[in-house]
Amino acid sequence: MKYMLLIYSREDAWTEAERKDCMEESRQLCHDLATKGQFLAASPLHSVATATSIQLRDGKRLITDGPFAETHEQLGGYYIVDVPNLDAAIEIASRIPGAKRGTVEIRPVFELENMPS
Repeated sequence: MKYMLLIYSREDAWTEAERKDCMEESRQLCHDLATKGQFLAASPLHSVATATSIQLRDGKRLITDGPFAETHEQLGGYYIVDVPNLDAAIEIASRIPGAKRGTVEIRPVFELENMPS
């Protein structure tokens, strides 16, 4: 089953050196997951200051700068893994460096048929 692991934390929770170490530790985790056939994708996201949100209402686009919601923690990155069950996804999420300073949300991916590869 595929799971998306969403990493939330305060953007100011990391020093630049800590962020660099976190990226390297995350890269190593990706390689470890790949050797086990569990890695599908992962990436950090740029700052929430670069976000643009769009809503469609009554056939009209509403575009705003910034994230959809004002929160204390921002979505900072994600992993997509393919593992047998939620317990395996929890085990991987507990290894994500971002969990040390924030939250990792685990969500099953709804797989649709006839999608492009």
